[in-house]
Amino acid sequence: MSRIDIADLRVDLDGDAGLVRAIDALQLSLRQGETFALVGESGCGKSMTALALMRLLPENGQVTRGSVLLDGQELLSLPESRMRAVRGGRLGMIFQEPGTSLNPVMRVGEQIVEAIEAHTALRGAAARDRALSWLERVGIPEPARRIDDYPFQLSGGQKQRVMIAMTLAAEPDFLIADEPTTALDVTIQAQVLDLLRDLQRERGMGLLLITHDLAVVAGMAHRVALMYAGQIVEVAEASEFFRAPRHPYAHLLLRALPDARKRGARLAAIPGTVPSLATAFTGCRFAPRCDRVMPDCAGTPPAMVELTSGGEVRCLLYRDGGPVLASAEVAASVPPVAATDATGTLLEVTGLTVRYAGRGGWLRRSGPPTTVVDGVSLSIGVGRTLALVGESGSGKTTTGKAIVQLLRGQADVSGKAMFAGRDLFTLEGDALRRVRAAVQIVFQDPFASLNPRLRVQEILEEGLVALRPDLDAAARRTRIVQLVDRVGLRADALSRHPHEFSGGQRQRIAIARALAVEPRLIVCDEPTSALDVSVQAQILNLLAELQRELHVSYLFITHNISVVEYIADHIAVMRQGRIEETGPAQEVLSHPRSGYTQRLLAAVPRVDASIRGNREQK
Repeated sequence: MSRIDIADLRVDLDGDAGLVRAIDALQLSLRQGETFALVGESGCGKSMTALALMRLLPENGQVTRGSVLLDGQELLSLPESRMRAVRGGRLGMIFQEPGTSLNPVMRVGEQIVEAIEAHTALRGAAARDRALSWLERVGIPEPARRIDDYPFQLSGGQKQRVMIAMTLAAEPDFLIADEPTTALDVTIQAQVLDLLRDLQRERGMGLLLITHDLAVVAGMAHRVALMYAGQIVEVAEASEFFRAPRHPYAHLLLRALPDARKRGARLAAIPGTVPSLATAFTGCRFAPRCDRVMPDCAGTPPAMVELTSGGEVRCLLYRDGGPVLASAEVAASVPPVAATDATGTLLEVTGLTVRYAGRGGWLRRSGPPTTVVDGVSLSIGVGRTLALVGESGSGKTTTGKAIVQLLRGQADVSGKAMFAGRDLFTLEGDALRRVRAAVQIVFQDPFASLNPRLRVQEILEEGLVALRPDLDAAARRTRIVQLVDRVGLRADALSRHPHEFSGGQRQRIAIARALAVEPRLIVCDEPTSALDVSVQAQILNLLAELQRELHVSYLFITHNISVVEYIADHIAVMRQGRIEETGPAQEVLSHPRSGYTQRLLAAVPRVDASIRGNREQK
């Protein structure tokens, strides 16, 4: 049986802040036919591990110690000409950001055919037929037409599916999947995960799954390795990891997961962030964030300990090898929070329709208009959250942008949106400017929505200058300082640029920008989709606190049903531009009436005993 063995692997990067030890003493093995999940927060070294295995490290990175064996062959010493045959042929990789991995000037079909012809005996029409088959298998709609599209013509989820098809079409022995389903909605995610399981059964493919989605891990993995600050801190059978996690970090991650049982309570968010890997560590790397820290943790680096019950853990609590943390603590309760007492309807949308003008071909002939949102009606109460859910392309984001008045001049918007007694779609001039302060939006990608040339203070002040002319410079400064503190950032963040922050910190800046003008409604467009479990918990706690204190309302656009279970008061399910079903959150989740809603909920991966018990049969 083929296998990959990694021993004492160390990867160093020459960074601006000095030497960065991205991976330190990494040890793991992957057998053919096995799914091994590598989990942990951003900045822990997961993706760098994948790049080291593929020998695709950035120019400033190098392996300074260790070994990577593929069936006994040392990959680190292979000449690049021979490594190219291994890379893509025996080892395939699905990258985290398909938008930067696909060639923008080649049709997607040509890119898949190129991979097939490089690593299989198929050529010409046979290779194109194989490419078409793979596009269909990964759930691309109208594959015969989309095979000749360019990447820019596809959505983020579709580009991810093309990347998966291109990698799997070469039929590798081992697949490294770096966050392969992050950009996908739950139904397509379920299709892709089922496809990966089928391939394992058919070909015995080994899968190294890198993800922060613990629900996906629960349904897919045979073994789990938890990574923190460049080191593996726990290795266990997947069922054991979820039943009785050993490391304090694992306990906190599982307690941070949102679900219906934690509704009305604060999530157990992990304080702080992953330390810089340029740090000269002297003790336990997790100690500053650990709820079990001991005096010895500051000066004694913990070694990996083999447990008598199986698995390994890097923690001083286990110096004697015995069980220390009880499994029941994973479900430990957290203090409940008081619900908002605000009442009344803030927003009533009736018959919202959004049409885009038709686009012609290269001769720019006008085509028929495209209806993206078709007669949508919904309402949001004061201090309440309406979750708008549905698959990619269903019109959720377009609905949010139309409500926030971001489609003027771009699309034909009709219907009514009564906000505090005024129709948003008929406002002009000063009246529209005033309502923009009351209706704000937090975009899915905070990095793309924050001006990279401006410092945080300038970003936050920009909206105040435009929408709150009643505030003078001193008042604006005071409000900005209060906002940064309110969203959990240090005061020195004001003098820094967006690229100097983590994804979760940038999302906090985006939330602060929306709050700066004291809105009554915030459209949250997938605000936690790209965040780690711990950072997601921090953001959800923040949004809940703001809602209780300020009675702000949310239109929460997401495909994460666990987040919906935790935060939503009402749910509207959207499909192909229409509302398929709406109602109180508990009613829709417990007794969905629409067949589409039922399928959507059935596709949601969950960290619970039923999925873990069924994993071996999948």
